[in-house]
Amino acid sequence: MVSSTPILPPEWAPQRFVQLTWPHAGTDWAYMLNDVCACFANIAREIARHEDVLVVCASEDEVRRQLAGTDTSRIRFVELPSNDTWARDHGGITVLRDGRREVLDFTFNGWGMKFAADKDNLITRRLFERGIFPPDTRRIPRPGFVLEGGSIESDGAGTLLTTARCLLSDNRNDRTKEEVEAVLRTDFGLQQVLWLHHGYLAGDDTDSHVDTLARFCPADTIAYVQCTDPQDEHYAELRLMEEELRSFRTPAGKPYRLVPLPMADAVYEDGMRLPATYANFLIINGAVLMPTYGSPRDETARAQLQTAFPGREVVGIDCRPLIRQHGSLHCVTMQYP
Repeated sequence: MVSSTPILPPEWAPQRFVQLTWPHAGTDWAYMLNDVCACFANIAREIARHEDVLVVCASEDEVRRQLAGTDTSRIRFVELPSNDTWARDHGGITVLRDGRREVLDFTFNGWGMKFAADKDNLITRRLFERGIFPPDTRRIPRPGFVLEGGSIESDGAGTLLTTARCLLSDNRNDRTKEEVEAVLRTDFGLQQVLWLHHGYLAGDDTDSHVDTLARFCPADTIAYVQCTDPQDEHYAELRLMEEELRSFRTPAGKPYRLVPLPMADAVYEDGMRLPATYANFLIINGAVLMPTYGSPRDETARAQLQTAFPGREVVGIDCRPLIRQHGSLHCVTMQYP
């Protein structure tokens, strides 16, 4: 039955394509451009094994050179200006309504006006102007509300998982929890919003995006970062987050199945700890792409994710270049169902 209530699909729902916004010399990646572009090329190749890829870039010729030897038949290139590469947060968020796809184009303000985002904030609109999206998809401008894709997780059945530290930050919407939740319930057709009030990663610029901490998986499962080292600075907060996750219930009143992911080994640059996390994985058609960091814990994380996604291949991609700019694999991608 067709309903006028919007549905925010889960990430494991069938996808048409994944967007990447490619690094270029005008971004903060300039000092390590070769390393990060090699990482992006690995991500693009792996996604293209399973589905189409949309590459937003400054120069198609330059990106094609970086993808030399790659079958690009499933990769579409669109030249557009960009400030940075975090497609998860400047990309559109797709809901299903009345049998059609609607791409909600929320405001992106550089994670609470920390960084310039004027060009990134126009990318979704410009993609529609270029005719990139199929005819059954329409853009819904949402200029009055700041929302980043990395700050929300949907189970596809009416429950949203998010963090209070991010969505209630003063430099985003300056609204009460009740006001923010009302917007989320209306735009995404929700039955409930689960708020995490604890959990963070050192070096994170996003004010604790949920996709760095806890993720919905099929069958009422949540994969989350678990810290077991009392000497780690994250120990107390992540233990409190774990208690919150244990207290959450599905709309049917059942507890969620929890799959702990190991805390990634600490990685530092210039004395600052970087936000390495295994929760920043990407679900695509038939596979899960998981960030790796050159650590023995990579394999532990892969095995845990395999239990959450028994029917999908779990593929590791070295994301050490990405965390040098304080993000990881999920942060640089946005899927479109």
